[in-house]
Amino acid sequence: MKETELIDEYISRHIEGEHPYLYKLYRDSNLYLVHGHMISGHVQGTFLHMMVKLLTPKRILEIGTYTGYSCLSMASALSEGGKILTYEINDEMEDFTRPRINASPWADKVDFRIGNVLTDLPQDAGPFELVFIDGNKRQYVEYYELVLSVLVSGGLIIADNTLWDGHVIDAAYDRDAQTKGIRAFNDLVAQDDRVEKAILPLRDGLTLIRKK
Repeated sequence: MKETELIDEYISRHIEGEHPYLYKLYRDSNLYLVHGHMISGHVQGTFLHMMVKLLTPKRILEIGTYTGYSCLSMASALSEGGKILTYEINDEMEDFTRPRINASPWADKVDFRIGNVLTDLPQDAGPFELVFIDGNKRQYVEYYELVLSVLVSGGLIIADNTLWDGHVIDAAYDRDAQTKGIRAFNDLVAQDDRVEKAILPLRDGLTLIRKK
């Protein structure tokens, strides 16, 4: 077992326990999907849950639902009347994800849509207090510009995979489109004086971006 996996196991034993429904979703994702490892998982899900508890947002936007683990982790922390709008561009995920969101204890807090958020997000969808970006790495820059326009002042963007398994500092991946997309996003955010930012080395890298 890799050291990072051992650390994840250690963290899991020392944080809030995983909700049984999320545990089953994690198991199903890894059992039935080829890329089940892409799921957020307990450690990151707990972090997202905590951020929602701290920020108490009424409106959350998520880009990249996948199996719904991160979405439901956040939805489980929403207060009365809170809502999360989540987009998944891969329509092949609908048959797996929609029934599991609908069967969850937090179904009434989730608006799950299949589509491209860059073209399908309604003009009146916002404003949002929290945005979680975990979509196509090649389009992170486009996502960023879109969500800044619908994020309230003082609102938070959480962007996943911003260290990209270390590829952001590995010259061997200079021609890789996804790595180039993440690097461009990181460079843009670093130079953007409209926001405050920090990068956490949690899992594959999480960037926290607060709109001024």
